[in-house]
Amino acid sequence: MKKFWNIFSFTITCVLLSINTWAKDNAVILLYHHVSNSTPNVTSVSPDTFREHMQYLAEHHKVLPLKQVIEALQNKQPLPDKTVVITFDDGYGNIYDNAHPILKEFDYPYTIFVNPSLIGSVDYQLNWQQVKLMATEKASFANHGKQHNHLLSKNANESKQNWLSRTMQDIEDAEKTLEQKMGYSLKYFAYPYGEFNKQLKLQLSAEGYIGFAQHSGAIASYSDFSALPRFPAAGIYSNIETLKVKLDSMAMLVTDVIPDDPELESSVQEQIFTFNIKSVDLLPQKINCFQNGTLLNKSIKQNTILVNIQPIIKPGRHRVNCTAPSTGKKDRYYWFSQPFFMPTAQGKWLD
Repeated sequence: MKKFWNIFSFTITCVLLSINTWAKDNAVILLYHHVSNSTPNVTSVSPDTFREHMQYLAEHHKVLPLKQVIEALQNKQPLPDKTVVITFDDGYGNIYDNAHPILKEFDYPYTIFVNPSLIGSVDYQLNWQQVKLMATEKASFANHGKQHNHLLSKNANESKQNWLSRTMQDIEDAEKTLEQKMGYSLKYFAYPYGEFNKQLKLQLSAEGYIGFAQHSGAIASYSDFSALPRFPAAGIYSNIETLKVKLDSMAMLVTDVIPDDPELESSVQEQIFTFNIKSVDLLPQKINCFQNGTLLNKSIKQNTILVNIQPIIKPGRHRVNCTAPSTGKKDRYYWFSQPFFMPTAQGKWLD
């Protein structure tokens, strides 16, 4: 009996150590666009709500620079539990006017993904003088493409290879401009509108870039660094009570995702979405997957989760979110999100 309890105690200890290690192999990236009371609600957070978010982070989380977090995860180095990164897309002027003073007050580092051709060229964007001032006060700047285009758009009669070459040239040109203006090249790229396909993300990775998307979830050393998830924190996602759960989330370790390409060429009738789970800190039967807020039916075969996706018939951006409670960390959830993108019948992409 003593031998049994020794083995049992050792096993529990190993599991707890493993759970604590996973917690330090995780981070959450927040995504903002506008910080303003006068911009579109869907991509905006008010300055007051933004301050509320920053105050909550100060009390419950550790905010670190994006570069530090990415390098730690790539090198499998531990991070503080509940690490958070702050990012913005599009380089709007209200970031300088409304967000930067609050971030400076809290002494937070943050990253803005910008379109270099738009900086200083249109009145709603930052200018280079503002960019360089912010860079001296803990802001870093990364690539969002030359202009804010739908990268999955193809020209008439354009081959997939020519489309890919043209798209990568756009990304490379933007990176060169950023390096000339800022004096550094992070080779971090945020997909405009969060849209990408398998071919683009593989080529981006082959060229040495880290990709950032807009589907939700935490990140870890085992994440897909060609399309890292970020939690949107504006519009309907700005409520601090629901955001708290996301800020405490951890990346679900999944493999063998099918289908593995998020670009849909036409409407998808009901089909099976599958992935494998590799974790001792969650129970497969506790995984719940949602599409447009609807709980999806699932089945389990050993460690493979089979999810019945609802028909995708509307053009635009879609995603399936799957979560499961941690068995070892109270009120913490693992999170996995799979995006899907579908153009109109004419091959156009919706803003």
